[in-house]
Amino acid sequence: QVQLVESGGGLVQAGDSLRLSCTASGRTLSGYVMGWFRQAPGKDREFVAANTWVSSNTAYADSVKGRFTASRDNAKNTLYLQMNSLKPEDTAVYYCAARSALAIFRSPNDYHYWGQGTQVTVSS
Repeated sequence: QVQLVESGGGLVQAGDSLRLSCTASGRTLSGYVMGWFRQAPGKDREFVAANTWVSSNTAYADSVKGRFTASRDNAKNTLYLQMNSLKPEDTAVYYCAARSALAIFRSPNDYHYWGQGTQVTVSS
């Protein structure tokens, strides 16, 4: 079993930066792909970024490419999402997710473990 806890959300202005963290416990995550998703009110949960734990392959949604960076600290079992140049349309609850796999998956249905989410609000 894997437990995920996100932190770092908040209220910022357009153009500001935030860094989200996702700390995993329960087992080491080598061999797990870690994903970031977000869900705005009334919308489906959407893919933001994903990172394979071992090979450091990373994928991004087009809407965040060049602004967001997903990284991890293997020693701390922690995943990060650095978000720069934030826009009002980035406002959502952000979730981290995990599944045992070596490839990147973009659908939320493909992930087995989820954190509770952290709210990010970007004002214009």
